[in-house]
Parts: sequence; structure tokens; C-alpha cells
Amino acid sequence: MRVRQAYIGAALFALAGLSSFSEAQTFDRSKPPTLGPPPKVSLPPIVTRELPNGLKLMIVEHHELPVADFILVVESGGTIDPTGKTGLANLAAAMLTEGTTTRTSLEISDQAAFLGVGLNASSSWDATTVSLHTPTSQLDSALALFADIALNPAFPQTEFERIRKDRLTSLIQLKDRPTAIANQAYAAILYGSRHPYGQQLIGSEASVNALSVPDLQSFYRTNFVPNNSTLIVVGDVTPAQVEAKIQALFGTWQRGVVPQPTFTEPPRAGTTTVYLIDKPGAPQSSFRIGSIGVPRSTRDYFALSVLNTILGGSFTSRLMQNLRETHGYTYGARSAFEMRRAAGPFTASAEVVREKTDSALVEFMKELNAIREAVPAEELSKAKRYMQLGLPGDFETTQQIANALIPVAVYDLPLDYYNNYVQNIEAITPAEVQRVARQYINPSSLAIVIVGDRKSIEAGLKAVKTGPVVIRDFFGQPITQ
Repeated sequence: MRVRQAYIGAALFALAGLSSFSEAQTFDRSKPPTLGPPPKVSLPPIVTRELPNGLKLMIVEHHELPVADFILVVESGGTIDPTGKTGLANLAAAMLTEGTTTRTSLEISDQAAFLGVGLNASSSWDATTVSLHTPTSQLDSALALFADIALNPAFPQTEFERIRKDRLTSLIQLKDRPTAIANQAYAAILYGSRHPYGQQLIGSEASVNALSVPDLQSFYRTNFVPNNSTLIVVGDVTPAQVEAKIQALFGTWQRGVVPQPTFTEPPRAGTTTVYLIDKPGAPQSSFRIGSIGVPRSTRDYFALSVLNTILGGSFTSRLMQNLRETHGYTYGARSAFEMRRAAGPFTASAEVVREKTDSALVEFMKELNAIREAVPAEELSKAKRYMQLGLPGDFETTQQIANALIPVAVYDLPLDYYNNYVQNIEAITPAEVQRVARQYINPSSLAIVIVGDRKSIEAGLKAVKTGPVVIRDFFGQPITQ
């Protein structure tokens, strides 16, 4: 045991760059370590190609290990779900690995296990992705399976019924989770029922029940076309090798005409209002506070990223330090600008102990007002270093690199986006942070959604006088009190 402990101790000192215990003792532990300078990030070049049918390729050579990742990004997601059939894109993605015209669901699973590869399909608001992680020793067989899933889904009725029942069960379970109720109601209150973002990405019980196999087939035929897609490839490959293999497998994929999504504008923001949703007996209150934010195309992306890191985007952020560390109201408080093709929500959130619901609201509003004032230079510098020093850790594996390129493909970001990231963050000034805070965070025009035990928290919320308190149901809709 002593030998093992000594070995572990030596390993820890080595990881810390120390040669001995005595050297470790020279540290001044009364002071926190100082942050290093911004890292120089230079990623391998992204090589682009385009097949005759319009399929775009983004290829990054990464030869450290004999593995490769492929992500087919189809630039259609939940935003285009038809009215009354929300959850269509999400369910269609879930069905892609459940059977093709030549393989059953079990055969796909068995072959993936035999090859030692990972296969997955998912959908977001703006894209549907099919991904493959494979050792290059199995590259040809793995790509054949990957292409079959992407190009020849069968959407078998038996598997559809099974997946749909699972989805309906999940939706029923969400009704008992205050966090899920808060997310759903907050979206509906901000965007209204006629806007895609006012719905759940996975749909509702009614919409999922309304879906059919022909709906999935129609979504696939309309959107899964090469001129609406990008294939991201990262790993132990070469551009010439990839292009030849993908041309052989995807070259006959036929172009199509992809309709552009259209939807109504969200309702105009009103005065700050507290929307209280009753969850009898809930020991905590779920907070969602915010407004409609900005699209990913905003020119203020980097300034907003720095602002949010200071406000609620890191463990040392103001919201976390205030509500968790100083007051102990919650395990975590955070904020985020969720940027999509259209303007996504800005949200500050926390799960707060019931007895401190009104006090937590006071502290939330305090921080949302304070962030509009000038940020001290030291705090700004710390936020920038937090973002800059964390960047290299996002590119340690082929999977991480491939996933990082998805927004580059979906939002048409420049290919040198990550190479310039550190400099773009460093260029943000205190004046810019204050400008975007005042432009995009308006404490007098917020939707405050709180899910909790009404009889315990309503009086306190009214006494705070942040705004009128109105009662809503689990879906964010008005109800008779």
C-alpha cells in the first residue's frame, strides 16, 4: 500500500511540474494562482471540397491516432416543423438508425458493435446530424454503414411505434419536473404559440401523437439533399482519400429544392412580469428570467460572450457567486445567450430553495441591473482569460474538433474562426461590454418565470414588487385563478 501511495504521489507531482514534495511546499498557498497569458491557438487547416451534386466537405487532417470522425450536417432542424407537428425533425433523426432499406435496427446495432464504431443521429433547432466515429482500420465498412443510414432510411412502422411510445412517456414524465415545466413555459411566454421557438424541440403529446411515418418520410425527402448538407471529416485521413470515398458513396445523391422556413415575429416585450406556475409541494423554485436575445449572426457575438461569462457563464460569475457562494440559495445560478439562426432567448436561471424564492428574485434583479454598469478592468481580464485558456481543451480529440466545426458549417462562420478566437476576445473593451449589456439586458422588460409551490411563495413575490404576478399553467398559458 505504501509503495502504491508513493507512486501516486510522485505521479501527481509530475503532473504539476514538480520534482519533489519540498518543491511543492515552496508555493504560497495564501494566494490564488495567477492566470497565464492568452494561448496561441493554431488549428490544422480546414480543407474544403464540393461534390458535383452540391455536397460540401470540410476536412481536417489529424494523424495522432488511427481514428476518424464523420458528421453529416443537414441544415434543417426543429425550426421547420409544421404547425401541429412539432417534434417531427427530432423524431425523424431518432429514426435514422432504426432501419434502412437493407438493414434492420438490430443489424445496424450488431454491425456497429462488430466494427467498433459509434453511430448517432440527432436534431437541433437549425440542423440534423448523423455522426460516425471509427478506427481507420474499419474505414470502408464503417463508411458503407454510415452512408446507408444517411441515404436509405426505411422508417419502419414497428420501430416508429416503439420510438414514439418512448417519446410520449418522456413527455409525460417531464410534467413532473419543475425544471422542464419552467423551460417549456418560458419559451411559450417569450415567443408565443405561433413561433417555432415557443414550442418544445421534442414536441408535445398532441403533436407527437399526430405524427406518422409518411410525415417522417416527407421531412427526409425535402431536407436530406446534398445541396443542403455539409460533411465534416476529422482524423487520420487525407483530403484526396476522403473525397474519393465520399464521391463513391454519396455521388449519386440527388439535389433538391429546400424550402426556407417562415414564421411570425415573436410578440413584443412588455413590462417586467412575474409568471408564477404552481407546483404544489415543490421544495425548490425554478427560475427562468430573460428576454428574446440575438441570432448567431450578430456582430456583437464576442462582446456578448464576454459579458455573459462575467454575468453567469462561469463558476466565478456574478450570479454564481451571489446566489450560491454568498447567500446559499442554490447549487448553481447561470445565464446564457442561446443564439440560433433567428434570435434565441437570453436566460438567467437557477433552482432555488423554496423559502428563499423572493430573496433570490431580489438578488437576480440586483445583478441584472449591476451588469449594465462599467465592468472593472480586473474582472474583465479574468473573464477573457477564462474563455481564452479554456479554448485548447475543446480540441483534444477528433470528435471534439468535428463537433466544434458544426457551427462553422451551419452559421457560415469563417474557416479561421477558431484561429482568431483568442484575438477577438482580447479585443473586447469595457465600453463594449457595457454597451451590449445596456442594449440586450433590460431589467424593466423581462419575463420572469417561476415554477414552485404557489401557496408558499406567492405572497413574498408580490411583496418584492419586481412586477405584477400572474398565474400560468404548465404550458405558459393563462388560467383562471
